[in-house]
Amino acid sequence: MTTQWNCSLALLKTLEASGVEYIFGYPGGAAINLFDALPETSIQLILSRHEQGAVHMADGYARAKNKLGVVLVTSGPGALNTVTGIMTAQMDSVPLLVISGQTNSENLGKDAFQETDVYGVTMPLVKHSYLLLDETKVVETTSEAMTIAMNGRPGAVVIDIPKNISGRPYTGRFDRELKSRIHVTNPLIPHQDDIKRLSTLFESSKRPLILVGHGAILSRAFSEVKSLITRLQAPLTNTLLGKGVFPESDPLNLGMLGMHGTATANYALTRCDLIVSFGSRFDDRISGDAKRFCSQAKIAHVDIDLGEIGKTVRTDLGIRGDIKETIRRLLPSLKPQNTSSWLAELADYRDDHPLYIRRNHLHAENVIECMSRLTRGKAIVTTDVGQHQMWAALYYHVNAPDSWLSSGGAGTMGFGMPAAIGAQLAEPEKTVICICGDGGFQMTQSELATAAIHKLPIKIVIIDNKCLGMVRQWQELFYDNRESGISLDGNPDFVKLAEAYGIKAFFIDSLDHCESEITKALVYDDGPCLIHVEVERDENVFPMIPAGKSAEDIILQQPEEGLEKPHGST
Repeated sequence: MTTQWNCSLALLKTLEASGVEYIFGYPGGAAINLFDALPETSIQLILSRHEQGAVHMADGYARAKNKLGVVLVTSGPGALNTVTGIMTAQMDSVPLLVISGQTNSENLGKDAFQETDVYGVTMPLVKHSYLLLDETKVVETTSEAMTIAMNGRPGAVVIDIPKNISGRPYTGRFDRELKSRIHVTNPLIPHQDDIKRLSTLFESSKRPLILVGHGAILSRAFSEVKSLITRLQAPLTNTLLGKGVFPESDPLNLGMLGMHGTATANYALTRCDLIVSFGSRFDDRISGDAKRFCSQAKIAHVDIDLGEIGKTVRTDLGIRGDIKETIRRLLPSLKPQNTSSWLAELADYRDDHPLYIRRNHLHAENVIECMSRLTRGKAIVTTDVGQHQMWAALYYHVNAPDSWLSSGGAGTMGFGMPAAIGAQLAEPEKTVICICGDGGFQMTQSELATAAIHKLPIKIVIIDNKCLGMVRQWQELFYDNRESGISLDGNPDFVKLAEAYGIKAFFIDSLDHCESEITKALVYDDGPCLIHVEVERDENVFPMIPAGKSAEDIILQQPEEGLEKPHGST
């Protein structure tokens, strides 16, 4: 079909045909043609207050919806402000398309106003990057970009389009059937010989341990993982981004593994005779001292990305394949195993080293555990990065997929609140909770305006200890308690800040009214609300494995007055 559209409208119509419903962004001169064309589509613009916030919103939307997130920004500083968000999405394999305006093509290389080599800047951070100079290729390039972002191991893709190109008449064709070629994923089928080898490893194992990562979520392998665990009666542990693959309330779930994982999960790592990773990268927060990692066990690694297999730890069996398809083909050959003594050993250890919660006065885990209990682990939770992130990973038990949205690989402060905005737009009927620290919250706090304007009922929980808690913890434990650059004295009154945006706010500073205030916040649905929680400054997150050490070096929580097991403790 020949059209009378300009290139901007052709690009946006391609997005519309593929089912894009929101674009997150911030306008400017070089992108004005694209913004001018937006009202001629059904796509809704979500105007952020900063380009980094826009990317995190698109990221949160993509994770919650299992769908492409789209960002539109202008040239120069507008495009550069997306770089942190691009890295965040790329490192966590989130499908993202960032479209940036650029100076006119004839000005490229002449230091024109706001000219920036967006193609070059983003090249190391993306799955693919385009500088679009041929107006006849607009639809083809947009279609291809979406396909690359969504297929295989998902990731971020950038299209940088000069202003004169976006304003030219579109003389190509617009084939609505392009829609059928977008987002088509052909699952990568593992080799049958590898399936047989993995089945043999399970048959010979007396103490198997299943590790699930974000790859299992991306593969939508939830029922397959459940069938595998049920068939084998094997314990399961997950990475930070693997929360939600398998219900954390299930007794076979040992909780998170790694630097701040549960004592039981890390103990299992030192005692298993086989560990099988489905979609985990064995990154440094899991492997620690890679030379000592699981030295007593066989290691099998299933991943869609061949480059991840054997990259970090010794691998006895590497299988390149889609997680869902791999487990589906594995299940018929698996026989139930007698793991009763192995499970009993882990149960005894869990009884001796539970995940404690302190009831002597208000702590971060009191608030998080209460939210987990009141929502039954079924809310969508976004986090920022730091101590609160680890407390949330330990004490909020996720029982549904696509419900835990956190910056894993990049560790990006400022991610949580804008990601919650995107998640709420993706799932308007679900409860969305953002758990953040006072440091990370202030990096993107201007997005309170975005949440308020759209009356999104997100719950923003600020764990306020008036310092950069995780850095302070490292300085205490490993740098002779020499504090440097961690004080956040001068924090605003967060309740008044929220009220300045017209947002309902709650304040919690004692255990006595913690649950009642959280209950009020959870039922409030007339727009966003903020829960300001004041906790003590010098609290540490345990368990903890020091960086570069192995699970045998874990530092456990020390007994103290007021400790008890939380509801559903692992």
